[in-house]
Amino acid sequence: MSDDDSIFDLGRNRGLNEQVEHPGRNTFRPLPKRFYKEATAAPLGDGFTVLLDGRGVKTPARTPLVVPTRALAEAMAGEWAGQGETIDPRIMWLTKLANTALDRVAPRRDKVIDEIASFAATDLVCYRADHPVELARRQAAHWSPLVDWAAEALGAELSVTEGIIHVAQDEAALAALRAAIAEADDFALAALHNAVTLTGSAVIGLALLKGRLTAEQAFDAAHVDEAWQTELCGEDEDEAARLAGRRAELLDTARFLGLLDRQGA
Repeated sequence: MSDDDSIFDLGRNRGLNEQVEHPGRNTFRPLPKRFYKEATAAPLGDGFTVLLDGRGVKTPARTPLVVPTRALAEAMAGEWAGQGETIDPRIMWLTKLANTALDRVAPRRDKVIDEIASFAATDLVCYRADHPVELARRQAAHWSPLVDWAAEALGAELSVTEGIIHVAQDEAALAALRAAIAEADDFALAALHNAVTLTGSAVIGLALLKGRLTAEQAFDAAHVDEAWQTELCGEDEDEAARLAGRRAELLDTARFLGLLDRQGA
């Protein structure tokens, strides 16, 4: 495939995310119309890409959209093929994460690693309630095994405290977590950043990345307090919608990680 054939990209439709902002805003503009008939996956260089009518997709920064496994490229092609008369980036989660890896992570790896590692200094799993007793028990049931896993598998012995008063973590533990984060390639790092942001925990994010937790388990571990509050006060419709969106995003993130498995490349 020549460079001249790689002409289709989201960069020509600048600000797609801005185009689909809150539906009540006056800045909304129509989504771009679909301009291709067929979306397929194909080898390109050392990886795989998506072809639209035989021509390669590029990222918003006009980088060739090359991913490391055929499975991921085929799933992304499925997202493109599934578009209707317009292209809606809100339902192209795999493509969005791949774009992020190439355009936002690769050029600033160290900063992204630092951003993820910063969660470890005040990690969710290290701050426990002292009451009610049942909430404390549930937190311990979800979080203590993860603290133990971080020490055993990652060499990060974290301090646990009750309440919200900051406890300084050992620098060696934080360095061990940072080293574990830095092992991820750009694509896994993009997904890890999303998982950690969604859960508020570098430990939970790493446990998802390394297969210690499923996406559902990671979600439950990150939302022990919310589940407890719902049991006490009943379900709030807005909060339920927010959590449902977060769960779906975490599931998609885990799917992206699964599609990066080189054994299935």
